[in-house]
Amino acid sequence: MNALGTLTRIERALREHTGNAFRITESRAVHGGDTHRALVVGGGGARYFVKHGPAGTREMFEAEADGLAALAETGAVRVPAVVALAHDDEGACLILEHLDLSPLATPEDGARFGEALAELHQHVGDRFGWPRHNFIGRSPQDNTPGDNWARFFALHRLAPQLARARENGFGGDLQRHGERLLDRLAGLFLDYRPQPSLLHGDLWHGNAAMTADGQPALFDPAVYRGDRESDLAMAELFGGFPPAFYAAYRRAWPLNDGYERRKPLYALYHVLNHLNLFGRGYLREAERLAARLDHELGTRSA
Repeated sequence: MNALGTLTRIERALREHTGNAFRITESRAVHGGDTHRALVVGGGGARYFVKHGPAGTREMFEAEADGLAALAETGAVRVPAVVALAHDDEGACLILEHLDLSPLATPEDGARFGEALAELHQHVGDRFGWPRHNFIGRSPQDNTPGDNWARFFALHRLAPQLARARENGFGGDLQRHGERLLDRLAGLFLDYRPQPSLLHGDLWHGNAAMTADGQPALFDPAVYRGDRESDLAMAELFGGFPPAFYAAYRRAWPLNDGYERRKPLYALYHVLNHLNLFGRGYLREAERLAARLDHELGTRSA
């Protein structure tokens, strides 16, 4: 991708946004995750964080902007404001407010973040899913709304990832256990009726931070309405959150007693996604989780 063309696209979009003759006087590449490239650009005393990619990334950036707007509307967490979206035949970019962020480093950070996440999850809708489809990493995420959470999770979360894994050559025990799990997972919800909470959807520690003035911040969302336990399960899966985060969340909104039984189900979705995005290194864990759930649910129904 032409670097000069990328900067020209960004500069043009910022001029339209600011209404003046904005000029980029500084730019530097920064880490932007596994799905895109990123820059910090500046000029005239202002700085912006910019994600950019080929023309095909336009849909991903539009979905991300939609998710950031939904999180911002709650007031529960700080998110980078969307400044502009720009695209042409050669590329696309998402221009965001530049925030001074730092990792969750202290028990106080963890506690504030746990309370903020519980507040976010208390924004409950009428149905599971979301008005538009979006992405989890580079993977499409089907958010077709539904009223039954177990059915939604089977049809729109696990089934597409299992199908993608099969296409990628991962069959055998993973598919055998996975197919049975799709038929049986409703057994995990016999005594639990989750609410359609607003979820971040991709809650690992790399998508969470604290602002310079101590506000919990979230970014890189894959939002939809679903069981709040799924956000917490992903946070536990990849670690990095202080213990105070989990304790504060549970104080603010205690979890159902069956969370530990359902946690592997939610972990499986993200492990399958990593298997499909990054390859065989995640196969053994995906097989282990699928087999564990299949065995537990099979034992219950026997």
